[in-house]
Amino acid sequence: MSNYPRTFSHIGISVPDVEKAVEFYSAVMGWYLIMKPTVITEESETPIGQMCIDVFGAGWKSFKIAHMSTGDRIGVEMFEFKNNEKPTDFEYWKTSTFHFCVQDPNIEGLVEKILAHGGKQRMPIREYYPGEKPYRMVYVEDPFGLIFEVYSHSYELTYSQGAY
Repeated sequence: MSNYPRTFSHIGISVPDVEKAVEFYSAVMGWYLIMKPTVITEESETPIGQMCIDVFGAGWKSFKIAHMSTGDRIGVEMFEFKNNEKPTDFEYWKTSTFHFCVQDPNIEGLVEKILAHGGKQRMPIREYYPGEKPYRMVYVEDPFGLIFEVYSHSYELTYSQGAY
């Protein structure tokens, strides 16, 4: 059996208010809604209820979920749990997914939209290879505390030479 690169399907994010998150990511990123916010309840009689019990264990009672899609058909699954907590710190050293990245050749324009919609810019826009390649990046934060990165060019182009 040969090995081959799998494609990326979706990412799940936890937010304090799924409707506001849908509004933010629609307005800022242009992502489109493929399943409106829906309540899922803890019940083993339904396939989705049983699947969530398998994943989350018992006691979560209910949550809201919405599904969006990016321009390149990557899914973004947004969960709103009743006991949602905004991170107090950026715990990048802990095992988890600590950011995702989007691409936009107009980084300044996207950062302006993020700021106008309640997000934050965590660092100045920086060049990866000053004087060598025009590739730039920046870390930002949505209004809910989720940190993500913006690249000016594709991941493959950015790292194609394999060294900083």
